[in-house]
Amino acid sequence: MTAPLTPPDKQPPEEPQHSGAASDGHDASAVPDARELREAALIAIVVAVSGVLLGFLWNWLAPHVPLISDSRNVYLKYAESEEAIGADVTFILLSLGFGVLSAAAVFLFRRRAGIPVVVALALGGLLGAVVAWQTGMSVGPTSDLAAHAKEAGPGVTFDGPLRLQAMGALLFWPIASMLTQLLLTGLFGPRDPEPEPAPWLWPADQEHPAAPPAGPPAPPAGPPADH
Repeated sequence: MTAPLTPPDKQPPEEPQHSGAASDGHDASAVPDARELREAALIAIVVAVSGVLLGFLWNWLAPHVPLISDSRNVYLKYAESEEAIGADVTFILLSLGFGVLSAAAVFLFRRRAGIPVVVALALGGLLGAVVAWQTGMSVGPTSDLAAHAKEAGPGVTFDGPLRLQAMGALLFWPIASMLTQLLLTGLFGPRDPEPEPAPWLWPADQEHPAAPPAGPPAPPAGPPADH
């Protein structure tokens, strides 16, 4: 005995096909378009250019190393000077602040941020940190100690060049930007819509077959007993 076939007029409906899914199983909506790539490139450029402001702030707020000369050699005015460490700490704190502010500004500008935006923040933050490092050293005291000491004169204290001792400080801006962007997106970003329920196996305009009664079937009634 073979299984009963479904009548042609009661065939189950076909599965709905989502327009966003490609034939190879990849979601086409996940591929960034040209507009998103242009916005990401613009974000990276603006963030990198803002490193100039960080460089000026670093030169203004960071402590400078005091030096002194005896007309022949240049010495540290204080043997155990903490100004060099203070310059690194100031750069790190400013980088963290710029990373948080840049990510918050991008989030307000574009709440639904994809992978290109996060990569743009990281790349722009790294470039901005390098720009800030070079800007701070260029606008600060000159690195030519001999010429600076000769200009100041023997026995006169002058500021040494601004330097970044720990090169790992350049990574704090991009790391802060990525973490802030991911945190804001997770807390305040748009939520994905709820998935649609699965379609019924029978068309909506036809009645569903009645469910069989629970329990074993009742025995057929016999002929009435003769009295």
